[in-house]
Amino acid sequence: MSDFADLDLRLVRYFTVVAEHRHFGRAAAALHITQPSLSRQVRRLERGLGVELLDRTPQGTRLTEAGEVFLPRARALLRAAGQAVTEARAAAEPSRITVGYTTGVLVTPAVRELRRRFPDAEVRTAHLRWHEARDALLGHRVDALVARLPFATDGLRVSVLYDEPRVVVVPLDHRLAGKESVTLDDIADEPLPRVPDPVWDAFWRIDPRPDGRPAPDGPFIGDIEDKFELVASGQALAIAAAAPGMPARPDLTAIPLHGVEPCHVALATRAGDSGRLLAAFRRCAQTLLTGPVG
Repeated sequence: MSDFADLDLRLVRYFTVVAEHRHFGRAAAALHITQPSLSRQVRRLERGLGVELLDRTPQGTRLTEAGEVFLPRARALLRAAGQAVTEARAAAEPSRITVGYTTGVLVTPAVRELRRRFPDAEVRTAHLRWHEARDALLGHRVDALVARLPFATDGLRVSVLYDEPRVVVVPLDHRLAGKESVTLDDIADEPLPRVPDPVWDAFWRIDPRPDGRPAPDGPFIGDIEDKFELVASGQALAIAAAAPGMPARPDLTAIPLHGVEPCHVALATRAGDSGRLLAAFRRCAQTLLTGPVG
């Protein structure tokens, strides 16, 4: 049986992603590796630990009792490893920060101002897919994050920077195309793409609807481009943020969706993190990132 020193953190991370998605196929897509390779890597981890962490069934994957015990400790281990790397780098490079951002969210004004104020600092940016943003922050891949809520905020310091109205994205030949605005009643029977994250899924499909009815189910998707392809091909509509350049396809159009709360673009940092550069970026973001640009 393996001891602590033998644990491969890459395999531990693979296990946590499978545990999150409860499905090897969706987890493999999120990790950008093949499903057979992911399955082999998780088996390696299980052999090293001497226990089965997952029950594999045709319907999906669930944690064994050992897996339930190991999962929170695995997540804590990954966070501790990321923090160790960050603190070691900070000791050697005290003027370094990485700002993460998700699709359609612009951080350039704040980043440029930070670089102007600290010309000797290393200020980096990193684009993140919507479902990896929180993990990238807690895993110390980025030091600050500008992204759309909702995402889990435990362990984070979060402040809303600005709101974006929501819109319905439809093909140009759809019956609603050309309308000045729509309501939920107009799309009551239209399927909407689904994602594995239940909080994100509920917000962007408005599920359940205000009257308690469930939102019609559309296909599962892994990324924003998949969503727009489904809409363009007539398989679903989509609710999105009214961001600059959206939708970025000539065969789609966006219609304002009235009667729903807007989405919130927020700045997030790890709770308890401090430092001159991080504090300065927080001030720059709150001053300069005040709404969509475009």
